[in-house]
Amino acid sequence: MTMSLQEISDRMEIQDLLVRYSHAVDSRNFDDFDNVFTPDATIDYTVFGGPVGDREETKKYLTETMPMFSSFQHMVSTSQITIDGDTAKVRTICHNPMVMPMGEQTAVFFCGLWYIDEMIRTPEGWRITKRVEEKSYMHGMPGIPDSGPATA
Repeated sequence: MTMSLQEISDRMEIQDLLVRYSHAVDSRNFDDFDNVFTPDATIDYTVFGGPVGDREETKKYLTETMPMFSSFQHMVSTSQITIDGDTAKVRTICHNPMVMPMGEQTAVFFCGLWYIDEMIRTPEGWRITKRVEEKSYMHGMPGIPDSGPATA
């Protein structure tokens, strides 16, 4: 399948957007979410115990919650991107090791998830209008048994 220059450009911009999110979280620069999400975006972190909220509510939640971790890395890859004009649906794998001080010890645990995103082209570039985290696994989280995919 041959892609047009526009589709190649759109895909590269969407990949850059996904990386921008990861860098914003990992550097704790939550104000950069203004360059990732639309103001009215819905962001759903409930699968890992977080809230559902808009961009500002999510920034507040992360500002209050993330200090418990000394470091983390959101590694995104293998995005499946379906573009339809000025909208896109994207499914992206994320592997996220997280470090949590536990007194004299340090716990390192791993979250595996997919980001299920709906995106829109804006005058400023592509932005996420809806993000839902879908759990794949957790490994080594203190006090929580290792688990695979959430089941219904």
